[in-house]
Amino acid sequence: MKLLGTNTSPYVRKVRLVLLEKNIPHTYLVDPPREPGSQVARVNPLGRIPALILDDDTCVFDSPVIAEYADTLNDTPALIPRTDALARMRVRRWEALADGIMDSAVVVRTESLRPADKQEANNISLHNNAITRALSYAADQLGPREWCECSSITLADLALVSALIYLDLRQAERDWRGAHPNLAAWFARLSERASVRTALAG
Repeated sequence: MKLLGTNTSPYVRKVRLVLLEKNIPHTYLVDPPREPGSQVARVNPLGRIPALILDDDTCVFDSPVIAEYADTLNDTPALIPRTDALARMRVRRWEALADGIMDSAVVVRTESLRPADKQEANNISLHNNAITRALSYAADQLGPREWCECSSITLADLALVSALIYLDLRQAERDWRGAHPNLAAWFARLSERASVRTALAG
């Protein structure tokens, strides 16, 4: 299978981490959708990344769908709980929280690229405040635990680490580590995993 994406997309990074953690063979192709010759729009009607192309040319798109599909391919590890409905909900809720951080950070980034007189300050403030609240919620929910949920790594951890990597990239001025030392310690430990190092290397 082939994964189309870019090295800066947090949604692509989340999916790459899932594939890497589960040791699913794949080829990662950097294919910015806006670049001439990109094949993204040909395989994904939405023209967005990540796009996972299966061996029969089926395209799986939208990062939560790709993550859930990939998790069904083997059980080592099972990143989304299989039998405990509440645990499954909590893992998916973590993913939704992390994706929401990514969504808001992308909006802020997009606004920042507009001419200063065209930027919508209220929109920037709205989404920055959402990020701040989400980080506080994440820190409170994590507490002193080693993992976001369960007793081992799950999709919750991979989604959250992807969101925080993106904040470091696009909002370097945000001192989320100083505000949430437990998140900082958790992030430092996750960053040592082979999957995260590989995904950060491009």
